[in-house]
Amino acid sequence: MKRSLLGGLAASTAILFPMIASAQTEVQFWHAFTGRLGELVKAQVEEFNASQSDYVVVESHKGNYSETLNAGIAAFRAGEQPHILMVFEVGTATMMAAGGAIKPVHEVMAQSGAEFDPDAYIGAVKGYYTSTDGEMLSLPFNSSTPVLWVNRDAMQEAGVDPDTDLSTWQNVGAVLDQLKEGGEECGLVTAWQSWIHLENFSAYHDVPFATQDNGFAGLDTELALNGPAQIAHLTAMGEWAQDGKFIYTGRRNEGGANFRAGECALFTESSAGYAGISSEAEFEFDVRPLPYWEGVGNAPQNTIIGGASLWVMEGHEDAEYKGVGEFLSFLSSSDVQASWHQNTGYLPITAEAGVATRAAGFYEQNPGTDIAVIQMTAKEPTANSKGLRLGSFDQIRGIIDEELEGIWAGDKTAQEAMDSAKERGDALLRRFEAANR
Repeated sequence: MKRSLLGGLAASTAILFPMIASAQTEVQFWHAFTGRLGELVKAQVEEFNASQSDYVVVESHKGNYSETLNAGIAAFRAGEQPHILMVFEVGTATMMAAGGAIKPVHEVMAQSGAEFDPDAYIGAVKGYYTSTDGEMLSLPFNSSTPVLWVNRDAMQEAGVDPDTDLSTWQNVGAVLDQLKEGGEECGLVTAWQSWIHLENFSAYHDVPFATQDNGFAGLDTELALNGPAQIAHLTAMGEWAQDGKFIYTGRRNEGGANFRAGECALFTESSAGYAGISSEAEFEFDVRPLPYWEGVGNAPQNTIIGGASLWVMEGHEDAEYKGVGEFLSFLSSSDVQASWHQNTGYLPITAEAGVATRAAGFYEQNPGTDIAVIQMTAKEPTANSKGLRLGSFDQIRGIIDEELEGIWAGDKTAQEAMDSAKERGDALLRRFEAANR
């Protein structure tokens, strides 16, 4: 009697709710976001899932950027890869060399029939993730660029005018002296030291970080991060570190906690720091352009992006790729992009989303939030400022971080450290070149 009753109930449920009986096509999305950014990604996924009934996207956090990339590679080798994998920008060359592991986004979108216009994406972002013949390989997702964050309260308490011009490193150096004299114990802190103070520094001053157009023109590239401009900048920062005016807290974004807690006056960090700073900081803050050394190179040229893009993995069914295409199209839509940009500080990846944000009055109500966009788009990128595409770049960054720590500790001169970083990094580039010829 009980078994019969349950069977009848299941049959009637299927009749009354046919949506339950027909399973939705599942799309797995692996990402590296936690905290506020993780909440916003979850909200995007929930919005897409609620907007249609054919597909269900399942988002999963897989650790930090490096851990997420490694998890995706391991999963592919085991035949358990997700449909969509978030990969940070330094993993671009690795993914391009992955052969049968990835399905280019332009192919996915063409086959799925989803709405897709590659010309809608802003050039400074799109160029990073396209092939040499202009085809989009992965979808730009969270693209940011470094800026200078200013704790106005800390400046004022140290007797420094918070509206002081900080557009050049010469001016920043003078302000750091004033802050120290005024009793400020943490004048400057940074996040992502290699990305900001070497990779973006080089692009912003229009000097090469590596040969072969920073790797875009071929695998036979060598590091050029030990040039006069880079050495001068790192020497100045090393002196600030020895004087206690620049405080080193870690290789990733450990300094964000110090700044958000109000402990530091100045902070070089991604524009995407807006999500955390705006929600946690209990002080008045400004967003300013990344400083440059006046008279060095062609500064200010343009900064380059950080963040990540979404790569589609091979080995899935056509119906699933149709769902992938629909989800990527949803993420690129003007409303979704404008909201993402306004809530996170990441760049709007489409021109239309930027226009919509400005028309809504967001930049007027939140001064400085358009600086990242202006900094990236005010000038046409050069061969030195288009971006970086280097093999084994995650490992090379580890080498650079180690050498920079030697400078901050006073154990090495900037020249010694960067000469060593070049020698060690070039060895990895030769290995990558040999493996991918």
